[in-house]
Amino acid sequence: METEVRSELAVDGMTCSACAASIEQGLTRLDGVVSAQVNFTTSKATVFHSDVVTVDDFRTTIESLGYAAPVHLDRDAAEAARQADLWSRFRLAAVLTVLVSAVSMIRPLRFDGWEWFALVLATPIVFWSGWRFHRVAVANLRHRLVTMDTLVSVGTLAAWTWSTVVLLGDLEADVYFETSAVIITLVLLGKWLEIGATRRSGEAIRSLADLGARTALLEDGTEIAINDLEVGMRFRVRPGEKIATDGIVVEGHSAVDASMVTGEPVPVEIQAGDEVVGATVNANGSVLVEATRVGADTALAQIIRLVDEAQGSRAPIQRLADRVAGVFVPVAIAIAGVTLASWLIIGDSGSDAFTAAVAVLIIACPCALGLATPLAILVGTGRGAQLGIIIKGAEVLEDSRRLDTVVLDKTGTVTEGRMELVEVISPSGEGEELLSLAAALESRSEHPIAQAIANSTESARSVTDFENRPGFGVIGSVDAVRAQVGRRDLFSEIPAEIEKLAGEAEANGHTVVFVGRGPVAQAALVVADRIKPSSAEAVAALRRQDLDLVLLTGDNERTARSVAAAVGIERVSASMFPDAKAAEIARLQDQGHRVAMVGDGINDAPALAQADVGIAVGSGTDIAMEASDLTVLRGDLLAVADAVALSRRTFGTIKGNLFWAFAYNLAAIPLAASGVLNPMIAAAAMGLSSLFVVTNSLRLRRFHASR
Repeated sequence: METEVRSELAVDGMTCSACAASIEQGLTRLDGVVSAQVNFTTSKATVFHSDVVTVDDFRTTIESLGYAAPVHLDRDAAEAARQADLWSRFRLAAVLTVLVSAVSMIRPLRFDGWEWFALVLATPIVFWSGWRFHRVAVANLRHRLVTMDTLVSVGTLAAWTWSTVVLLGDLEADVYFETSAVIITLVLLGKWLEIGATRRSGEAIRSLADLGARTALLEDGTEIAINDLEVGMRFRVRPGEKIATDGIVVEGHSAVDASMVTGEPVPVEIQAGDEVVGATVNANGSVLVEATRVGADTALAQIIRLVDEAQGSRAPIQRLADRVAGVFVPVAIAIAGVTLASWLIIGDSGSDAFTAAVAVLIIACPCALGLATPLAILVGTGRGAQLGIIIKGAEVLEDSRRLDTVVLDKTGTVTEGRMELVEVISPSGEGEELLSLAAALESRSEHPIAQAIANSTESARSVTDFENRPGFGVIGSVDAVRAQVGRRDLFSEIPAEIEKLAGEAEANGHTVVFVGRGPVAQAALVVADRIKPSSAEAVAALRRQDLDLVLLTGDNERTARSVAAAVGIERVSASMFPDAKAAEIARLQDQGHRVAMVGDGINDAPALAQADVGIAVGSGTDIAMEASDLTVLRGDLLAVADAVALSRRTFGTIKGNLFWAFAYNLAAIPLAASGVLNPMIAAAAMGLSSLFVVTNSLRLRRFHASR
């Protein structure tokens, strides 16, 4: 019985999603292949197959299609080299195209023998700058595949060949060297713009891998490399250091910045028996940890795996032009052939017949299509950059159009992402003095909540006999006045009025610490992560775009619902760790929803990658930005509404460009086939079609932001 095997291999040489589609078709035609997915952005092919076919067979097929399948691929270097090659070919083509177009289309510039001059200029454009299109077209033809590359190749070669025949045969007919030159130059520009949008993919995983500790300090004082750490080994973590790997605390007390996992600014108190996660940061105390998971089993490794799988599992998104080209290209070529045969059958001259056939191919050539997508992307992303919105490629635009649900992370996205003092509860009226005492004591602590209190007021008072009680609070003398600040457990009594007000603050999702000149609390200090001023307005703006909102957070249910109610969100999912966040996105997708995820933390990276559109706010981490499809440089949620609106507007412009470009083809091809349009008029009409695409795309410059 044959077993199904999954194989992955690198693919080099792709320049667009159409390349990925042609490779997929080639692979799936092999005997024994169940299915194949080729991801353009990750340069990876995933093939499910029986054991009757091997990876070597896949490499042979990929290479026969005109691409490469190296055993080891430095993707960054390969993409940089490919982009540089496209740029050099486009640069030469652009310079020569300006010259050949000028002498061909501006009659006062024509001189005796200008046709030979045009031939000399157009030849390197067609055969050097456009070599990739001819090579891929021939390779695809061997596998009975056609793409837009096929039409580019056939159309440009036909125009160049016919023009050369007319020139060498001294025939009474026009030459169309400029048509070949313009088509290749515009399509090369589109390819160069497209590959530039994919250069940064894959950096998220490398950034995640850099988070982990490099070494571990063993219990006996020996320092070893992190790869040498084994389950059961005990290692020491000093204040400010990263925890080497997942484990259990066996000795000591401390506070750990676990925002990598929870996304929350509030640190987690740890003591003997508590579990800790590798790559989180030990805040203040020294602890001894016993390793329970190492290497690929750690939480960080699982986050990396989730990001990798979410990015790699995406099916390549075909451009509208490439989808239609599957039918349009062979039909256009067939019409040109039928036109040539028909004219010859009815007795017209070979020159007239070939002129009509070439007119069909020129009309069919994707001059406007070469601009339709990249120019709209260029203008739309340029306008986005002015507004602080970074759009990573045309796939994002298409996905944004279909969105119906937006999932918002809480901390750093809806809220400010930093703790600060928001209220002093002091029925006795001594709030200012008690806050000064608390700030002086807390200035000795590195705890984030302590720092929020210490930074809330200026206090240069002298502190002596300072004592830190991990998990409870701090005690000390401030200008000879004995005081203490901390949790309820630090005090023997909390007056009922203070307890009532503190409970109300906690019910609203805030954190409360108490302060007193002895064991009886005299005031309560309320610390919170403030909601951003624009969050409620942004939620309303997203709703106006017919989007459902969900708040997704690693924080507790009470705090999450308090924040959600304040900004107008009804659906809440709380206490979510990174894998649960990604799973929740997947669950929504399984229900048929198209989901955007908005986040800023490392813990959001798997969910950002899993979502149909990942949106990172610029106040967050680089890793969140690398895993996302859209980046909002402002830490303002209103900019997210603008990003979705701009993406939809840009994609709508692309659709309009493509529609009118194809409509022009469909209307003009019959006229060309009947001889109404000669190739020169066809070339002029093609230019007008391109002018429309340019004008329509430039309208995106008038997009206005919410503020």
